[in-house]
Amino acid sequence: MVEMSDVLYEVNIFSVTVRVCLAMLLGGILGIERGRKHRPAGFRTYMLVCLGTTIVMLTNQYVYERYGGGDPVRMGAQVISGIGFLGAGTIIVTGHNQVKGLTTAAGLWAAACVGLAVGIGFYEGAVVGGMAVVLILTFFHRVDGLILSKSRRMEVYVEAENVKELTRFLKSVKQQRLEVGDAFLESLEHQEAGRVGAIVIVKWKGKICHEDIISKLQDSPEICHLEEI
Repeated sequence: MVEMSDVLYEVNIFSVTVRVCLAMLLGGILGIERGRKHRPAGFRTYMLVCLGTTIVMLTNQYVYERYGGGDPVRMGAQVISGIGFLGAGTIIVTGHNQVKGLTTAAGLWAAACVGLAVGIGFYEGAVVGGMAVVLILTFFHRVDGLILSKSRRMEVYVEAENVKELTRFLKSVKQQRLEVGDAFLESLEHQEAGRVGAIVIVKWKGKICHEDIISKLQDSPEICHLEEI
């Protein structure tokens, strides 16, 4: 009598159905969190990545068992290196030289790895690894936000009417017992009457929340616009 475990680890219609459904389930769970935050890659993208890599490994196992010889993980290795092009498409650089999309790209790569595990029949690793990715994207996102809120350093983007006003603003920041780490001038696409923009790194000592720092800086009469980046 054939045991259920043997059926699940062989390539047959039952194991293929189980693996495909599991890949869609895990990929969908991973994508829900990104989709809620309106990221470039969301629910369906993650599901497709996880499903596609599962099919790759199923095909790899089928070829290996059917024809014998060869490397049973060669196709999977190509997926790991090739998935980078999809992740790169989610990474963007904003107008203030901020890099966004790295977490989404890393999530796609992790979803591909989960799919490979499902595809080869490593169910335990796929489920535990998939749940770990979900935990990182949800719970640890809050931990990351808490760490950033406790930081005594922030980057702000400011706009002033001219360089002289910007210089005055930097001096007023120092007078408020704040330290200016660096300041980088930004080119404005829609420059208005000589207006200048800059990215300023502000540091401080003591327990002061970011909202209080922003409120102080926004009250400065020398600037036209200020936001944390």
